[in-house]
Amino acid sequence: MTKEKEVVSIFYNECLTVNEKTNINEVLTKLFADDFQSRNAKETKGKAQMIGQIGGFWKLMPDMKWEIQEMIQEGNKVVVRSEFSASPKGEFMGMNLDGTKKFKTMAIDIHTVENGQIITVYHCEEWATAIAQLKS
Repeated sequence: MTKEKEVVSIFYNECLTVNEKTNINEVLTKLFADDFQSRNAKETKGKAQMIGQIGGFWKLMPDMKWEIQEMIQEGNKVVVRSEFSASPKGEFMGMNLDGTKKFKTMAIDIHTVENGQIITVYHCEEWATAIAQLKS
């Protein structure tokens, strides 16, 4: 596995997947470059915003799990197709949930890695699928 893929794997396995061994703030602070940007069609978030958001997800979805299905690398860019699941407990996507309903959906992300850190990620998650599962 290349160094770039290793860095990206840490992000999914230790930071997006809730676990007992990871200090989320510490790992993400090292993993994200200082000028890190998370981009989707709606907005761009910086390093501090993303660390806070992922920490919030850990509290809202304590069983959140991300599984890498496929990784493709070209140069310093790593594309990941993943499946993720969780049972939210609290306010989530306009719903007040009690943790008894679970969703499983897919995401595709493009990570740019430089000097052992992620500098950008473009991401697209199938949130509509998750919402439909939680409403059923």
